[in-house]
This record gives sequence, C-alpha cells and structure tokens, in this order.
Amino acid sequence: MPGRVARVWRMFTAHPARSVVMAFAAVILVGTLLLSLPVASEKGGTTGFVTALFTATSAVCVTGLVVVDTGTYWSDFGEGVILALFQLGGFGIMTMASLLALLASGKLRLRMQLTAQAETKSLGIGDVKRVLLGVAGTTLIVELTVGALLSLRFRYGYGNDIGEALYVGFFHAVSAFNNAGFGLRADSLTRYAQDPWVTLPVAAAVILGGLGFPVLLELLRHRTRRRTTGRRTWSLHTRLTLITTVALLAVGMLLTCLLEWNSKGTLGPLDWGEKLLNGFFHSAMSRTAGFNALDVGAMQASTLLVTCTLMFVGGGSAGTAGGIKVGTFAVLAAAMIAEVRGEPHAVVMGRRLAPHVVRQALTVALLGVGLVITGTLALLTVTKAPFEAVLFEAISAFGTVGLSTGITADVPDSGRLILILLMFMGRLGPVTLVSALALRERKRRYQLPEERPVIG
Repeated sequence: MPGRVARVWRMFTAHPARSVVMAFAAVILVGTLLLSLPVASEKGGTTGFVTALFTATSAVCVTGLVVVDTGTYWSDFGEGVILALFQLGGFGIMTMASLLALLASGKLRLRMQLTAQAETKSLGIGDVKRVLLGVAGTTLIVELTVGALLSLRFRYGYGNDIGEALYVGFFHAVSAFNNAGFGLRADSLTRYAQDPWVTLPVAAAVILGGLGFPVLLELLRHRTRRRTTGRRTWSLHTRLTLITTVALLAVGMLLTCLLEWNSKGTLGPLDWGEKLLNGFFHSAMSRTAGFNALDVGAMQASTLLVTCTLMFVGGGSAGTAGGIKVGTFAVLAAAMIAEVRGEPHAVVMGRRLAPHVVRQALTVALLGVGLVITGTLALLTVTKAPFEAVLFEAISAFGTVGLSTGITADVPDSGRLILILLMFMGRLGPVTLVSALALRERKRRYQLPEERPVIG
C-alpha cells in the first residue's frame, strides 16, 4: 500500500507543472478547512463547505468573486486567512516554497529550481535564484509603498484610527498588487470613486502586478544597467507586454468614458475629471483586478462587452493577472496581420516569431474560449440570470478578475462549483493545466503526407 501511494505521488509531482497544480489544490483545501472553522466567521458558526471552498479558491486564484461579504461575514481570523491565501496565490505557491528552501539552505535542489521555473517563467535554471529574490523584493516594496499611501489617506482623509487605517490600507495594497480584488466593504471602492488618492495607488499596484514579474525584473535590471552604460535594450517580451498593456488601458478607458459618459448609474453624476479618473480605473480593474468604483450592474450592455474583452485578454505572463495574457493576444494579432499580408511568418518589432509560439498562443486562446463557452452553458442551466450577466460572470471567473454584475451570491451551489472550476483553470492557465495532466511528452519521429483543406 505505501508503495502504491508513493507511485501515485510521483505521478503527480514528477513534472514541475503538475507540482504547481497539486500545490494550488493543496493550499485551497487547507484554506477551505480553515475558513470552515467557527472562529473564521463573525457570528462564530460553522461555514458551509461550498461557501468556504468558493472563498478559498477565489483567494488562492486571486479572483475576488465572493458569495458572502468579506468585511461583515468573516472575523479577523477569517480575513487574515483570506489575505494569506491571496498573497500565496499571487506570489506563487511553488515560488514561495522555493524561496523558503533557498533562505533555509542557501541553495536550491534541481527539482525545486525546475518547479520555480515553471511558476515564474524564468528563462533558465541559472536565473531562478535571482528571479526568486527579485520577485520577493518587488512584492515587498510595492505592497509596502502602496499600503503606506493608502493608510495615510484613510488616517488623515477619512479619520480612521491608526490601527484601522493600517489594516485597511495594507489589506487593499496586498489585494491590489496580487490582482485579487478582495475588499473589506460590500460596495468595494465605490465610496472612493471621487478620490484619486485611493483609486490611483490601487490602480498602480494592479498594473504593476499585472505586468508580470519577468517584465518588472527586466525593467529594474536595465534601469540599473543604464546608469553605467547609458544603453537600454529591452527584450521582445517586455516591449510587447508594455505596448499592448498601454494600448488596452487606453482603449478601455476611452470606450468606458464614451459609453458611460451620460449614464445616470455610473459616470453621469460625476464631473469631467472624475469621469476620466473612473474610466481609467475601470479599464485598469478589468485587467483581472476585481475592484470597482462604479456599479457594474448599472453599466450599459455595450460597456459590459468591452469589459468582457479586457477580462478575457487579462494581463502579463508570469504575474498575478489572469486571462489568456497580453502576449498571447499580441502574438495572435501579429499572426493575423501576417496572414492578411500574405507573409509566411509573423513578425513583431523586427523579430520573426517561431511557429511553435503562434501555435501555443492559438492553443491558449481556443482553450480559453472553450472553457468560457462551456462554463457559460453550464451556468445557464442552473440559474435564471440573464445571458449577458452569466457570460460576464464566467469570463470574470476564468480571467480571475472578480468583477460581478451582482449575481454571484444568488447562484446555487452547483453554479458556485462551476465558477470554482473556472477560477482554478483560469489561474493555472490552460497550457499549464494540460501539461500537468499529460503523463509524458511525445515526439513524432516521422512526417505524414501534406494536404490542404478548404479554409473559409
């Protein structure tokens, strides 16, 4: 019997990607058990299994969808568990384990390096130690800076006592940088819609976390190098991520403002400066953050469609964001442009994209579409909510965004289980999940005859 258990364990942990999946599942299970304890709820009662599982999954997968109000239902212990879960989920379960091993022994075993590489998407095994320390340092600096800014604002702008201001400020800072979207109030950040001292630091933390750790580390490394050499050469991945992120933020802000400018339930009552601020904030939050300063349920159907598109694309690779990632979106756009022009290869910024990169991007996008369609269809069979609200909820779960039109709490347990699966698969990524389930990699040793089917 022990030998059989050992074989099953090796089957699930032999491949680094499978180890990441198992680690996320294990932490979700532990979080579920902790949130089920009477001490985790404000009233002291035992929380239902599905509610605890949904909250734990939403936290570990840094989504932010909730079925109970975080600030009123959970006790201080429960809120602490949730904060720890989305910090672990954002930082990376196996990255955290590898960092602890590094600090304890001063070195990393080969398997731990491979596992950390699968989590951080570092370029080589020799880079893992530097990447782990860089990820930890970046996370600490951003969260402390944003937490301090928010705490000062809550203390001197809203009269909160020092303890409450520090707690609320750092809770939202950690939640923002990890793109978790968990807040301590039922209305999220709507009461601060006219306060740039709250919304802008939160948006900055969300954008930085959504860029991805490889991009952040490269920006910091080249900033240091430029001081000595005067040159700045960014990788294609960094340039592609930055340009696509800025473009999506601008387009999302522009369309949100145009579509909601005179809407009484959203931007209508605000002055023009506040409208621009909230248009930008909503665009940034749609990139998998989950905070909202506007009532999403009151938005126009056209705005919801724009938001769905932004949520599906998501943020940068190897960061705290979800979605199919901006790199995938940019590669697919380059492949489409090349095909329209009749060129044999997709080209981006003077670089030719390898065919397997285009195939990977297409696989991720199509798997994402398939998961969203399947999840939406399943949700429609168990709830009577309108189609656009159900579709929005499914994309929000898959993209680990956390924005909601308000139907999450009313979804039955069967629907919550569907959303749990969407959040789990969306956080791990379709390619990671498929590679984790594959028992072995196969390489075809022969070529089949070529034939061309009719397209279009």
